[in-house]
Amino acid sequence: MSDREEPKSSFPVAGLSTDGWSTETEATASCFCGTVQLAFPTTAPGLVTTFICHCTDCHKITASMFASNFVVLTSHLRHLRGQSSLKTFSQNKTIASGKTMTNFFCGTCGSLMYREGEAFPGQSILRIGTVDDFKLMEGVLRPKWEVWSEKRVGWLRGLEGAKEIKGQL
Repeated sequence: MSDREEPKSSFPVAGLSTDGWSTETEATASCFCGTVQLAFPTTAPGLVTTFICHCTDCHKITASMFASNFVVLTSHLRHLRGQSSLKTFSQNKTIASGKTMTNFFCGTCGSLMYREGEAFPGQSILRIGTVDDFKLMEGVLRPKWEVWSEKRVGWLRGLEGAKEIKGQL
């Protein structure tokens, strides 16, 4: 296999981290450069829900048209490495609830690893795109909800099977 070929596993060459893993109950998420790695639950009660968000903040913070997210209880989120490398940015000006949302970014590559909000105490909102085991995106992390669906761009269709909510979850 050449250096550019993707292995036939659910752990494709995606970023510089090569030590991701998953089990029946837990998996890893890494930033693009590999400095930060988290372990998160893949089952309840630690895994709360999954959703796509079309709010204007998610447009900007992802540099895309929506964000694909999953929520875990913060008490079940483990920092395997790089916690001291995380940088934060907090604001409440554009948050619908008016409460502060804090974003946790890798200080080296800038990947958004998770968000925590005053409106969601005890929960962390992670990005599905940071998950190392891509097969989880088709299974347990497939979004169940689509929030702020009224802000979805007209050329993008809703996710089949997901429940739509106008506004926040």
